[in-house]
Amino acid sequence: MSTEPARLTTLDSGIRVVTEAMPSVRSIALGIWIRAGSRDEGTEQAGISHFLEHLLFKGTDRFSSREIDEAFDAMGAEVNAGTGKETTSVYSRFLDGHLERAFDVLQDMVLRPAYPDIDSERQVVIEEIAMYEDEPQDKVHDVLAEAIFGEHPLGRPIIGRADVVSSVPVPDIAAWHDGRYVPRNIVVAAAGNLEHERIVELVESAVGDVPAVPAGLVSPNGAGPTLRFFQKETEQYHLCLGGPGISRGDDRRFALRVLDTILGGSTSSRLFQEVREKRGLAYAVYSYVSHYADSGQVAVYVGTRPDNVTQALDVIGTELRRLQEDGVTEEELERARENVKGRTVLSMESTVTRMNRLGSSVLMEVPVLTVDEVLAAFDAVTLEDVATLAGELYRPDDMSAAGVGADESSFRAALGKVSPALAA
Repeated sequence: MSTEPARLTTLDSGIRVVTEAMPSVRSIALGIWIRAGSRDEGTEQAGISHFLEHLLFKGTDRFSSREIDEAFDAMGAEVNAGTGKETTSVYSRFLDGHLERAFDVLQDMVLRPAYPDIDSERQVVIEEIAMYEDEPQDKVHDVLAEAIFGEHPLGRPIIGRADVVSSVPVPDIAAWHDGRYVPRNIVVAAAGNLEHERIVELVESAVGDVPAVPAGLVSPNGAGPTLRFFQKETEQYHLCLGGPGISRGDDRRFALRVLDTILGGSTSSRLFQEVREKRGLAYAVYSYVSHYADSGQVAVYVGTRPDNVTQALDVIGTELRRLQEDGVTEEELERARENVKGRTVLSMESTVTRMNRLGSSVLMEVPVLTVDEVLAAFDAVTLEDVATLAGELYRPDDMSAAGVGADESSFRAALGKVSPALAA
């Protein structure tokens, strides 16, 4: 798939426009990225960023909610949005011939919401929160974030609280929008069959000069290994171990992705093979990493029946200790390196993936690397790099634990196989 180098233009207002031309496709993926997320919220605002994301689809002075839906349907376009801990994005994928129409509707939604009759959407989001609470395999990851980050906003769920969503007044929502959805907090990213200059022209015509600077971040303070448990009658126990990671701009992120792939990020990984394939203790077992502006998180997840909790944690603890004591082999390193390189290149065949990479990188001030530069960074990862990160981030005694299930005491007792301090 032929592509051209990414191009970046910063307008006088402060808004940034970044594009990647892909002349061999007939579509464009276009997203508006905003430096606003759950991390910016106080306790009494928990969920306002996510609720606002929903309300962007409810209408503007120019377009009703139905007219927005009909406009994208008439183009055969995909449209969606997402809220994270540090960002919000609204994006669409459409045929290249629909650029002007798609951008016009998208920018009006994001920049000029009218908040008409929002009570029905309050109920939609409250139902979403209730649905989320009924999904323990999702809930446990937020329980782990609370264990790692404590009272810091990174420790709170992105989705928010039902009591906030049900009561936050429209003026507060509008003030939240107007204080954060401003040019210096916005990146417009696009990938596909496009001309960079035309995207810049469209953005210039839509965005006024309203300068603002994002609020400074308060970095989380590590509280040390902590256990959090959410009691719920479930068929399985859903369990996580994890700890602080590294920031999204840290050059070691390439080595960490390789290490994560070795530990639990692929079907040939140690955890998948030892927990699932050899012993049949779980259907789902994996590791993952998250990156933030100034911090990050590493984690391991397993879902298993009550009778298997102790053995599953024993195996996971053994693998974490083996990672410290024995390191990884050259064969594992090579396999994981080629795995992440392959997945990276295959994902880049998607215009949406390329747009997401551009938008998130520029918004968070991380260099936009070419695919060749990314592959070279993975090729440069050494056994020493991986061993150093394993010793820094995956020591069992330094990891927090989270669980969702029927009985905390049995979970705590089983944790003795991983970290005696948490079991006490």
